[in-house]
Amino acid sequence: MASPSPSPRKNPSRSMNQVALALELPFIMIACIVIAGGAGYLIDRWLHTSPAFTLILGFLGFGAGVWDIIRRLSRSNPD
Repeated sequence: MASPSPSPRKNPSRSMNQVALALELPFIMIACIVIAGGAGYLIDRWLHTSPAFTLILGFLGFGAGVWDIIRRLSRSNPD
């Protein structure tokens, strides 16, 4: 009779958490910039203005992305 397979670990290893975080961070940054810049683009088209809102909201999206990355890194590093 075959022995039962070992149960999966409940907590992934620390290195796997770090790999997952490293793969997630660029997507967070790009998503913040694209969403904010896209909203700025739509506002510019609606108001018939130059790309002022696209640039302003794009920079705000960049700042939000940096802030979110710093927040996630500080939360994952308990030092």
